[in-house]
Amino acid sequence: MKESIAVRIRIARQGRGMDQARLAARLDVATRTLQRWEKGEQVPDSNFLMRLARILGVTPHWLLTGEGSMHGEPSAKILPLPTGRYRKVELISLPLLSSVPGGAPSLMFHPEYVEKYITVDSVNDSSAFALEVKGNSMAPRIEDGDIIVVSPKLEPRSGDICVVRVSDEDTVKRVKIDGQLIYLIPLNPEYEPMAVKKRDVTFMWRVVKVIKNV
Repeated sequence: MKESIAVRIRIARQGRGMDQARLAARLDVATRTLQRWEKGEQVPDSNFLMRLARILGVTPHWLLTGEGSMHGEPSAKILPLPTGRYRKVELISLPLLSSVPGGAPSLMFHPEYVEKYITVDSVNDSSAFALEVKGNSMAPRIEDGDIIVVSPKLEPRSGDICVVRVSDEDTVKRVKIDGQLIYLIPLNPEYEPMAVKKRDVTFMWRVVKVIKNV
């Protein structure tokens, strides 16, 4: 049975003879954040996964998937950016809630139930949260298993990708607002768009970030 990414982070850290505090300092994150990663309570985003791989001397592919060699050509495909281009970002923990369908609308999204937390850079919305997408109506941009970050604070506009609740059912689609109608448009051409009445929409919250299921 393949170990989880949480276990791989711990294995790689211990293999380098580093304690959690030292690795957290190298990553510029709180020790408790690293502890959550190693417990599987949070999943580091792609930027931190690449930094973990570099600092721990393992291949990003192994760290992400558990496949291939743990130690390979060091950083052969990682191109460093000039240090002046980096900016310090604030990291926040967002609740990862029940999944939202990326196919036909379904009664699957339950905002009162927190499954776990993920770490992302700040989205400037204290009410923001994350959802795992089920289905491929928004492929290839958003695919089955991807995680989306939703901001209820931001006003949705035509062309935005949103989580929409229509008549007590939920879905994630690109929206087109036209008077009293809202068109829910999939990105996958195999799926058909649908029109709903604005009065039947309980909420329409903007998707501000996509975390790919790599």
